[in-house]
Amino acid sequence: MLPRGFGEVAERLRRSTVQVMSGSPRAPRAQGTGSGVVWSDDGTVITNAHVAIHDSARIQLWDGRAVEAKVASRDARADLAMLKLDASELHAIRWRDSRSLRPGELVLAVGNPLGFVGALTTGVVHAAEAVNGLGRGRWVQASIRLAPGNSGGPLADVEGRVVGINTMVVAGGIALAVPSDTVVDFLKRGSRPALGVVVRAVADGVRGAGLLVLEVIRGSAAENASLLIGDLLVSVNGQRLASVDDLGDALDGSKGGLLKIGFLRGAPGKEREVSVRFPASRAEAA
Repeated sequence: MLPRGFGEVAERLRRSTVQVMSGSPRAPRAQGTGSGVVWSDDGTVITNAHVAIHDSARIQLWDGRAVEAKVASRDARADLAMLKLDASELHAIRWRDSRSLRPGELVLAVGNPLGFVGALTTGVVHAAEAVNGLGRGRWVQASIRLAPGNSGGPLADVEGRVVGINTMVVAGGIALAVPSDTVVDFLKRGSRPALGVVVRAVADGVRGAGLLVLEVIRGSAAENASLLIGDLLVSVNGQRLASVDDLGDALDGSKGGLLKIGFLRGAPGKEREVSVRFPASRAEAA
């Protein structure tokens, strides 16, 4: 049974949820790409990095207003982006530290899946911990139904306090959300260097262990360095790569500097090396 007053909680959460679209208010044909949440009434909106893929976005508020927002910072590894918009009468959320979540708690998600604006789904928390194959970072894991368009929207407890930013669904139908405490850290830290690849740790019996490149993001440092899908990343600055976290640690240590990435391509052969220079993060540049 849903708790008393649940309808009012859901309505407040809807008013804090926005639709994130590519383009600007002057581009009437811009299509919805995901959701976002008004984090604070100063115009800060949080969404996924894979939703806010450009330097600007068109935001549609709960009351139908469309406003232009700038991407102030983006962290591809945490899959978070912070947008800034200039609008009045915003409905900011309350948040709760996701580390206090317990399995079995009721949660609700609001988003814009498949074009249905403000759609609400409910479920229960499964865990709030690391996921095998996705590095050491924690995820809020919930048995809740998500669909394309929910990405970037809020996952909240029964009091409407946001505990995560919905991101993806994994095998078995479990939905993953970036924990609220990770969002708070991101807001303090700002952007981090990103290579611009989707990788998976593998132990190739022929080529050895490393990180297999599954995707190269357009316009990223990886694309500029001519890395390709299928490359096996094996070292950074001479240090062997055994996990996704090893790559993340090396990127954090670069601080906007130069990294030499060793990789294997195609049939077994000599290891190649490419130099990748990372610009200072926006937070540092400021």
